[in-house]
Amino acid sequence: MSRIFLAGATGAVGRQLLPKLVADGHQVTALTRRTADAARLWAQGVEAVVGDVFDADGLRTAVAAAEPEVVMHQLTDLGGLDFAANARIRKAGTRNLVDAALAAGVRRMVVQSIAWVYEPGAEPADERTPLDLAAQSETRRGTVESVATMEELAAKLPEWVVLRYGLLYGPGTWYSPGGLMTEPGKLVANADVSSFLHVEDAAGAAVEALAWPTGVVNVMDDVPAPASEWAPAFARAMGSPVPEVVEGERNGWARGADNSFAREDLEWTPLHRSWRDGFAQTAAGPGGA
Repeated sequence: MSRIFLAGATGAVGRQLLPKLVADGHQVTALTRRTADAARLWAQGVEAVVGDVFDADGLRTAVAAAEPEVVMHQLTDLGGLDFAANARIRKAGTRNLVDAALAAGVRRMVVQSIAWVYEPGAEPADERTPLDLAAQSETRRGTVESVATMEELAAKLPEWVVLRYGLLYGPGTWYSPGGLMTEPGKLVANADVSSFLHVEDAAGAAVEALAWPTGVVNVMDDVPAPASEWAPAFARAMGSPVPEVVEGERNGWARGADNSFAREDLEWTPLHRSWRDGFAQTAAGPGGA
């Protein structure tokens, strides 16, 4: 069992991850910005510390006091659709977290990343595919650059695992009953290919990554698909407006990702093998079929 410092314990993945870590017997210290959240975390059997990832000195003190063997980085900032804030988390927040980990002698870091940052190509991207750092869109280039910075910083630890997650769906995500993508006009049913990942499987992979070898791992279900297929299926499952299929070529980078390394080499098996079943199960809620 390990001593773990979890940054991002109250996010969509963190809420699924925390009870798994506790159930496995790990000693967890969870970072949160809000006192009310700290009380709920203590009630779940973990030590909670109120702090801010942008407060470098305070963060260093908190990590040192926790004496973790592993730092888990599940931080995001997308509540207000502020992509600049999320990029700041990936750059400045990660730098502070890595510096604090190194100062405390932490050996391993597990980091939440994303799998739609690969350069254009014809097939789903694997971990050897370069990132799309030459993206023509300024918005996309900013996202890819922030991910590249985050991953480079994490690699300063002696051991590190970067989990490039597919699009998350399930409780607490945009792709859930009442979530952002159920709002009219949000879904575009075009040729762009995406890979999905149920948030419970994202948490499960993070737990398994405690023992995975250093490196990047694509973590998503087995069925990359164009939005012309998955978007109507998602809308029907959620009971939201079904978008009309838009004809045209896909964006070159919207290619999905290949999970063969995780599945075959690391023997990771998602509970939700396909969004085709997963969307319906998400709509049905816990215990639904």
